[in-house]
Amino acid sequence: MITTLAGGVGAARLLRGMVRVVPDGELTAVVNTGDDTILHGLHISPDLDTVCYTLSGRNDEERGWGLAGETWTVMEALEGLGGESWFRLGDRDLATHLYRTQRLAEGASLSTVTTELAARLGLGLRVLPMSDDPVRTRLTLAADGHEIGFQEYFVALAHAVPVVSVTFDGADRARPGPGVLDAIGNAEVVVVCPSNPVLSIAPILSVPGIEGALRARRGTVVAVSPIIGGAALKGPADRLLTELGGESSVLGVAHQYLEFVGTLVIDGLDASSQPSIEALGMRCVVAPTVMHGPEEAAELAKVALTAGRTG
Repeated sequence: MITTLAGGVGAARLLRGMVRVVPDGELTAVVNTGDDTILHGLHISPDLDTVCYTLSGRNDEERGWGLAGETWTVMEALEGLGGESWFRLGDRDLATHLYRTQRLAEGASLSTVTTELAARLGLGLRVLPMSDDPVRTRLTLAADGHEIGFQEYFVALAHAVPVVSVTFDGADRARPGPGVLDAIGNAEVVVVCPSNPVLSIAPILSVPGIEGALRARRGTVVAVSPIIGGAALKGPADRLLTELGGESSVLGVAHQYLEFVGTLVIDGLDASSQPSIEALGMRCVVAPTVMHGPEEAAELAKVALTAGRTG
C-alpha cells in the first residue's frame, strides 16, 4: 500500500504518474480540504476535484483547474443578473458541487461523497479527505492585517498580495477523516506530493494526529520538493515561504518538513544543495522533478517510491 499527501495541481500531476506504477486498490491519496468553501449555497472542494478530474482524464490542462470542454452558461447568466461571479464555476463542474451539496444535506459525510464521486469517475485509487470536519485556511494580509479566506486570496486577489500569517480555522476541533490514520500507518511508503507546503500540506498536518502518525514512521516518508531553482513552477509557494520567514529554496522546504520527512527528492538544478539538506539529518535524492506529462510523472513516482523503500 502507498499513501500520498496531496493538494493542488502539482499533486494531481504526480498522482497521474503514481497510478501508472502502483496497482489499482493499492494507492491512497489523502487530500487537503482547507481550500473548501461554500459559494452560492454549494459545498466546493477544489483540491478533491482537481485530483479526481485529473486522474479521470477530464481536467482542463490549459487552465490547470476545472473540466475540459467546459461551458459557462450559468456564470454568464449570473453575471447578467449582477451576481457574484469572481469564482468561476463551469456548467459541468457545477453538477459535481450540486451532487456533493445534496448528499451532504442528506447526511452523508464528505468522505462518503468523495468515494462516490471517485467511483463514478472510474478511479482505482482511494481518495480520502483529510477530515470530514470543516478546516478552513485563513490568511492575514501584510498591508492592513485583514484576515481573508483562501479563495479570496488565491482567486479574487490572484495570490498577488503579501501575507504575514496563515492559520487553519477549525483544525483544533477536527478529526482525521475515516481511514486516514490507517492509510498513513499501514503504508509501505508515504509520499508528500510536490504541493504548496503552506497552503496544501500544512492544512493536512494541522488536523490532530496526522503529523504524529507521519513522525512515527519518518524514515519511510518521502517528499518531492515543489521548489525548483528557488521558484515554484506554479502558484505562490515560493513567495509564501519567504513572507512567512522561511527560504524559497529546497533547503527551505527541507526545514518545513524536517520533523516528519526522512527523504527529500530535489531537481538536478538544486543538486548543490544536497549536502546542506543531508547535514540536517534528512536523506536527499536528486532526480528530474519537472513533470511535462504522465511519463515523467511515472518516472518521478518510481524515484520517490524507491527512496521510501530504501529509507
